[in-house]
Amino acid sequence: MNIKRSPIKALALLCGVGFLSSCSSVYLPNVPATPMFNNKGEGYLAAHVNLKGNLSGNAGVAITDNLAIIANGSYIDYKSSNHDFNQYLYEGGLGYYTLVGKSKRSVLEFYGGYGLGSTLDVDKRASTTGADPVESRDLDFNKIFVQANFSSTRKNKINLFGKKRSLNYGTAIRLSRIKMDSFKLNGVDHALEENVFVEPVFFTRMELSKGLQLQYTNGWNIGLMSNEFLKPGNAVFTLGLIYNFGRK
Repeated sequence: MNIKRSPIKALALLCGVGFLSSCSSVYLPNVPATPMFNNKGEGYLAAHVNLKGNLSGNAGVAITDNLAIIANGSYIDYKSSNHDFNQYLYEGGLGYYTLVGKSKRSVLEFYGGYGLGSTLDVDKRASTTGADPVESRDLDFNKIFVQANFSSTRKNKINLFGKKRSLNYGTAIRLSRIKMDSFKLNGVDHALEENVFVEPVFFTRMELSKGLQLQYTNGWNIGLMSNEFLKPGNAVFTLGLIYNFGRK
């Protein structure tokens, strides 16, 4: 593989899949926090976006040599001629991290947490006056998640744009239980649904400057329960900036 071209290929894939993916479920997964902490006092900030305007943010701090706290948030307000989708989601969690391997270039993390969110999902059809709603789905939900992160930094740096840069590969696997607190179908109360999602995410980070990295993230979700509305179908494809500070 030509490493010098890989960021361009990744961006092209992001654009292509971003247009092809659709809001087929009332739940849109966010980008999980993957701080990959090394030491006490280290901080982590991240911002991610895709072509549908799905914004995700992460923050975290290592409070001891092995314990850390994280916070996540996401927001999307996507409108098209036949579909509107609006969702916000906030999460917080506590976890454990450790360096692994003889060279200490790999990091393993475990987190658990809780979140709240809300979705307004509207299907529309064209009419002589513009676009009329066909079906609306309005819900509030809560979320409990457990998550495992693993990443490894490439031993040899790559030459890119006239500078040697570190490259990092990682995986985050989440198990998320989503439960509706309220649900209205076309403005009328409807039976509540609950699902458990397996959410694998893969990311690649390239160093831009000290502490600052460019991250490409891709992933999907798998539902363990059969539902009419709260089901899998929305993928994660984003480009983001990561900033770690306080690393020794």
